[in-house]
Amino acid sequence: MTIAGKLRDNKAFYAAAGASDFAAEKLREVPDHVTKLQHNIKDLQEKVDTKDIPGAAVAYVTHVGTRAVEIFDELAERGKQVVNRVASEAQSQIEEAKPTPTPARRAPARKPQASAAVTKD
Repeated sequence: MTIAGKLRDNKAFYAAAGASDFAAEKLREVPDHVTKLQHNIKDLQEKVDTKDIPGAAVAYVTHVGTRAVEIFDELAERGKQVVNRVASEAQSQIEEAKPTPTPARRAPARKPQASAAVTKD
């Protein structure tokens, strides 16, 4: 099996490709999120109660553990789509770059010569 074949069967490879694609998508959204957070920071500070922090932390960690598996699967699927799209585009470019074979000219078919008929007297 080739290296490319091994990579196609590797879920971690697809997860890495999906994570890269997802990260690029989310980085485009960062400036908008920063602006929103700057406007809402005072409201968030007033809502936090220090008594709730330990319970919230346990709930958060539990949720993160289960969500991590879901995210890994989602990233693997996303990566698979990215890899297949790129492979398809590469294949199209390869096909476009191939020279089209020109059909060889054939000589016209010759008719078999009729042999002289032998007649009996």
